[in-house]
Amino acid sequence: TERPRTGAYDDFYPKPGEGHFVCRGCGNPLYSVEAKFKSGCGWPAFDKCYKGGVATNVDTSHFMKRIEIVCAKCDGHLGHVFEGEGMTATNERHCVNSASVKYIKGEVPAMEEETVAHK
Repeated sequence: TERPRTGAYDDFYPKPGEGHFVCRGCGNPLYSVEAKFKSGCGWPAFDKCYKGGVATNVDTSHFMKRIEIVCAKCDGHLGHVFEGEGMTATNERHCVNSASVKYIKGEVPAMEEETVAHK
């Protein structure tokens, strides 16, 4: 995990419809630009993902229980999802490592978006 506020996409906010984020490992579409929001946590934050783009695992490392998010296609670690903070209408914050995603400018996939915490 990168240190907070050091990743390329932490303070990066493209205009809606201008592009999307994919898994850096395999190119799987993960997040729309519209799903990205300023959370102040120090890592890129998204409140929903493309349907089928992200899978979850229970992470019990560091003496706590968290929900890990991984790419549904290649199982690459993306970060963690947190619930109940009230920051957006979905009530989810996907805290994502910049190193695990890549921004693709241009055509946006015509894909549904979903939340993942209660899958």
